[in-house]
Amino acid sequence: MIRKFAVASVLALLSAPLLAAECSVEVHSTDQMTFDTKEIKVSKSCKTFTIDLKHVGNLPKHVMGHNLVVAKTADVQAISADGIAAGVDKDYLKPDDARVIAHTKLIGGGESDSVTFDVSKLDAADSYQFFCSFPGHAALMKGALTLVD
Repeated sequence: MIRKFAVASVLALLSAPLLAAECSVEVHSTDQMTFDTKEIKVSKSCKTFTIDLKHVGNLPKHVMGHNLVVAKTADVQAISADGIAAGVDKDYLKPDDARVIAHTKLIGGGESDSVTFDVSKLDAADSYQFFCSFPGHAALMKGALTLVD
């Protein structure tokens, strides 16, 4: 009896679907200066993580453009300030800014962009945010990016 139970248990475990980490996320941005999420969870088991940004609004990027930037929370304000000086042609990001972990390009209504980054750039001891660096948008368009597992 115990043997049948053990065999049945092993077979049940083998037939169960394997739970794989989700190593990507889709984020929507709008003409109302919002992201559709306030949190992105990145599994430590992922080697890389991809963020797909879709602008579901209609306004062009010079009016209501959005990007998605990943950085340490402590660096967000300075990255945003430097981005204003960089201007729209540089996606409101200082070129080669070492504080930026990852970023999409600036997109307008109906457009999309993706960015993939190495998860080893994240440290569970640090606090991270994702935000839009278009001038003034980071006040509303931001969320926590958390390393989990």
